[in-house]
Amino acid sequence: MGKNKVKEGLKENLKEPNPTAELTASHRAAESLKPETERICDDPYAIHFLSLATLEIVKDPVKLKAFSQQVGPLAQAMGTLIRLRVRYFDDFLKKSLKEGLEQLVILGAGYDTRAYRIEGLKENVKVFEVDHPHTQHFKIEKIKEIFGFTPEHVTYVPADLETQTLNQSLFSAGYNRSKKTLFLMEGLICYLTPETVDGILSFIVENSGKGSIVLFDYHEESVVNGTCEEGRILQKYFEQVGESFKFGIEEGKIEEFLLKRGFSDITNVSSEDYKINCFKEMNENMAVHNPLYFVNAIVSALQN
Repeated sequence: MGKNKVKEGLKENLKEPNPTAELTASHRAAESLKPETERICDDPYAIHFLSLATLEIVKDPVKLKAFSQQVGPLAQAMGTLIRLRVRYFDDFLKKSLKEGLEQLVILGAGYDTRAYRIEGLKENVKVFEVDHPHTQHFKIEKIKEIFGFTPEHVTYVPADLETQTLNQSLFSAGYNRSKKTLFLMEGLICYLTPETVDGILSFIVENSGKGSIVLFDYHEESVVNGTCEEGRILQKYFEQVGESFKFGIEEGKIEEFLLKRGFSDITNVSSEDYKINCFKEMNENMAVHNPLYFVNAIVSALQN
């Protein structure tokens, strides 16, 4: 079967997990099964989004170790990076809650469970989860299985970000442009076209309240265009599950990129620096996939 047929099949079968969303959930689940003192991140709901085959590996330490050795060092480093990214985004969201966050928009939500596990969201923040209708359908069914209902503070917004604008989808779902909002894009923009990324950032700048923030991770262009070895390996893997990298940012140009698009107070953190500064004692020997960065920026006061 050709790759296009595989991709079409993945999109059409609503009963099957989204491959990249499940990959991320599997790492959250595996980390959450470790002793509390050894965890990078904790997500008690991630395990519910795994296929039976993946679940069998994640829950069996022997099989998990064998699988980890089989996939090789780069995949292992990517797994560590995914877990670090989850923790970074979790901590940033908790900090934002303390600073008066009023609204949360999770773009490309996948199987993100922050709306259900981060303390204080339910009571104080309206959450919008935006994702492709097929993936979101599967997620909603799982949320109903876990809780018996869909939480009132969460609004599900079915939208294909490559073909639909946020103007079309968010406002009709009740989004309030005057509120202080955090926009999360975890593991998303590398799969979007540059035009789509620009459209999303323009929406955020033009339609969010004072102090609103965007947080996302990104690859440098060398990964996206395959001029580095890691990029070629990653591209090959994701093509097998029907995905491909489309967007990266030129090395050292993230501040310039965001300033031009109406953002300020830009903080850019490499995954390696984050690991060294926050997890040196617990995981000083763990490898990470270096060409990934976490960046947050505030909508410029001049834009509000």
